[in-house]
Amino acid sequence: MPAPLYPQELFSEQTSFVIAFLLGILFGFTLERAGFGSSRKLAMQFYFRDMTVLKVMFTAIVVAMLGLLYLNWMEVLDLSLVSLNPTFLWPQIMGGALMGIGFVVGGYCPGTSLVAGATGKLDGMIYVAGALFGMLLYGVAYPALQGFAESGSLGEVTLSDWLNLRPGVVAFLVVLMALGMFYGAEWLEKRFQPQPAAAAAGAERREQSAAALQLEQTI
Repeated sequence: MPAPLYPQELFSEQTSFVIAFLLGILFGFTLERAGFGSSRKLAMQFYFRDMTVLKVMFTAIVVAMLGLLYLNWMEVLDLSLVSLNPTFLWPQIMGGALMGIGFVVGGYCPGTSLVAGATGKLDGMIYVAGALFGMLLYGVAYPALQGFAESGSLGEVTLSDWLNLRPGVVAFLVVLMALGMFYGAEWLEKRFQPQPAAAAAGAERREQSAAALQLEQTI
């Protein structure tokens, strides 16, 4: 019987929650080991000095996309049973913009903020608390926002449906785009990395400032 298994009622809802919880722990552990629990590492992406986030996330997208297509082709997975979130164009564009601003300002996305909070980082805990408060506020205000929240409805649509192209063609184009993004990311990192002389000068100034402060405290 092809996957996914839960829509075919091969195990209970409680079992699906346990599986999701275990997978979430594994995903969070992987993020933390990759350094994504640090807002500094994540923020460096917006200075074009460390594009690890783009590389990792784009790689995950490409691997998942190709995996789903090949598993469906081999009849191991039935894509018609995979749940899709319905598209509401305008509120989702607005939500993406707000999350992007939050990412730049706070240095975390929702997943990485949970990783940071779980490892005891205060900024991550504050970020998670703010996200929970925002969810509560949205729930309270939803009756007033419902019209906008349901605007631009396109239903359950995929990129291949929207472009009127075969899924394999879209996958090929996404792979090409990913390769271009990886090349561009490498170029940006080399272009915006601090020059060795400037970095050394900055380190020397910091050492001099620390020495002067220590001398002042001694006097």
